[in-house]
Amino acid sequence: MTSPSARTATSARTATPLVSLAVPLLAALVAGTVPGGAPAVAQPAPAGATLTKVASFEHQVTGVTVSKDGRIFVNFPRWTEDTEVSVAEVKDGKVVPFPDAAWNSWRNAKKDEVSAKDHWICVQSVVASPDGNVWVLDPAAPAMGALVPGGAKLVEIDLKTNQPGRTIAFNDTVAPQGSYLNDVRFSPDGKTAYLTDSGARGALVVVDLDSGVSRRVLDGDPSTQADKGVTVTYDGKPLRRPDGRGVEFAADGLALSPDGKTLYWQAIKGKTLYSLPTEALADGVATALMPMGLADKSLAGKIAVVGENGPADGLIISRHDGRMYITSPQDDSIKVRDLSAKGSATATVIKDARLRWPDTFGEGPDGTLYVTTSRIQDSAFYKPDAPAALPTDLWSFKPTGDATGSTKPAR
Repeated sequence: MTSPSARTATSARTATPLVSLAVPLLAALVAGTVPGGAPAVAQPAPAGATLTKVASFEHQVTGVTVSKDGRIFVNFPRWTEDTEVSVAEVKDGKVVPFPDAAWNSWRNAKKDEVSAKDHWICVQSVVASPDGNVWVLDPAAPAMGALVPGGAKLVEIDLKTNQPGRTIAFNDTVAPQGSYLNDVRFSPDGKTAYLTDSGARGALVVVDLDSGVSRRVLDGDPSTQADKGVTVTYDGKPLRRPDGRGVEFAADGLALSPDGKTLYWQAIKGKTLYSLPTEALADGVATALMPMGLADKSLAGKIAVVGENGPADGLIISRHDGRMYITSPQDDSIKVRDLSAKGSATATVIKDARLRWPDTFGEGPDGTLYVTTSRIQDSAFYKPDAPAALPTDLWSFKPTGDATGSTKPAR
């Protein structure tokens, strides 16, 4: 789709062996309530899903994606260590730097010597697009700290050549200091990208992929912020850093309906799943003429509350069954929501102690779902005696059951 050479559009801003094993599913129905306190409609939990280990890593993993031809890509965000590899392909039983070692050669000690625009600084997500390429989202904030100038970017990798194609750089009006661009989804026509910012001030970002023009929206809106009334727990206790701070991630998990008409998101430090018609986000000409505050106020009026998920990290809507799958870090589980049943509760698909902080989903061409376990609660952020290099895993399971989603699945 693009040439191997990068064209940059500036916006307004260890090898590890593959291991396979299977365990029985622990499935349970989770009760809930819809907004206003009315009993939620329970949906049947899918039966027979099996959790399988795909790979183990020596470093803390977050993102995973699977291309149309089954290639698996992961990323390591450089949170508590300056790991040698930030983006990799799991290939022939090994973790291979992707697209090459040069793009992975940035280091904290060399940040004044190595250009930020064409190296991975602190990659948070890798996501396959509808056209079959892979995009890499780099918030460029090592240790979730200060942004490296010129480093925040969204980069397309052409899988036919394994070389970078488009690079969309974000300036400080889209990715200001304190931001942490987190996840990305692509419209079915491949023209628009939607991002979450889980940093100090949550927001969404809308990117026109053809022009590279980006807009930061719902900046500071309650729907994109950490919920002050929610405390993320683990083992029944508040999960806190040594200085007393808890989990404070804002808008994080992101999902797009298969028809591209509805965008969903929520904060990790939150319980509420929100949605918005994407046509509202496409009104760029009208909203661009308004002051940002007025534009966001107009947009906020179109936000809908879908239901309560509890604290959640990753979201995905399966192309094969149309249901939303949700990672639930507090209880080592993966849940599902039937988007076609208004007021439905979530149901537990898998609950397993090895799912330590289930983080991000990817979907294979056959409908298999992949999920990383980033072990955030075990990291040096929350346990000072934890190793800087935190071993993590990649898992998979094949969804089963007859529930349908809000839109006809794209096959």
